[in-house]
Amino acid sequence: MAFSGVKNDRGELRILENLDELRTDLADYIAELSEAAVKERGVFAVALSGGSLIGLMGKLCEAPYNKTVDWGKWYIFWADERVVAKSHSDSNYKLAKDGLLSKQVPIVPSHVHSINDSVSAEEAADEYTFVIRQLVKSRMVSVSDISDCPKFDLILLGMGPDGHVASLFPNHAVLDEKDEWVTFITDSPKPPPERITFTLPVINSASNVAIVVTGETKAEAVHLAIDNIGPDSQSVPARLVQPTKGKLVWFLDKPAASKLDSLQFSE
Repeated sequence: MAFSGVKNDRGELRILENLDELRTDLADYIAELSEAAVKERGVFAVALSGGSLIGLMGKLCEAPYNKTVDWGKWYIFWADERVVAKSHSDSNYKLAKDGLLSKQVPIVPSHVHSINDSVSAEEAADEYTFVIRQLVKSRMVSVSDISDCPKFDLILLGMGPDGHVASLFPNHAVLDEKDEWVTFITDSPKPPPERITFTLPVINSASNVAIVVTGETKAEAVHLAIDNIGPDSQSVPARLVQPTKGKLVWFLDKPAASKLDSLQFSE
């Protein structure tokens, strides 16, 4: 491990030597949060994203995690989703199904909450909000004690080279959404254009948020999201992820962390 547990006002930084170490550290982190949530609440409510994240979670499907994690207590959601058929190659659900859910892990199918892929983006966002509200009422998902937002045990996010997280893109109006839990966009700057996404108030109400970033192409966005940049510098959506009472952890490989200010790696 290159660097672990570095903390600043942008959360805890875990900078790993290589992708294998990152996968192991991420699996340990998720397994520990799952165990703690199940012990405290009897369930583990986790929201996933797409991109490379699912592949980086792959060690959870291997020993010892495939036997030690209490998969039957997991409730799975998506922090963002593309409004396409579940069988479409752009679907985050399909990505997770192929890379995680269909592996030999006994997740209860009725605990997997994907969007309705047969309606418009707006309707899909509204329906997903309703589903989450029902699960908040039944306490499968906790509720924030400082707002009415759901409080997920863990929200797992990737980040794009432009600093976007979930489907919250730079300079987009959805960054200012304060009332909705789930909103929609029809003009995503990267295809497909129609998506649903958790809003910042929901992301920032989570007990734990992890942002997982790898690769040198994202190093500048990591710098803008984490370092103390001047007020005139470009801001990126990932910088707006600031859990109100929860914990933020960044999982970075060395290339992604290469432009962080004053970070000296131990060899």
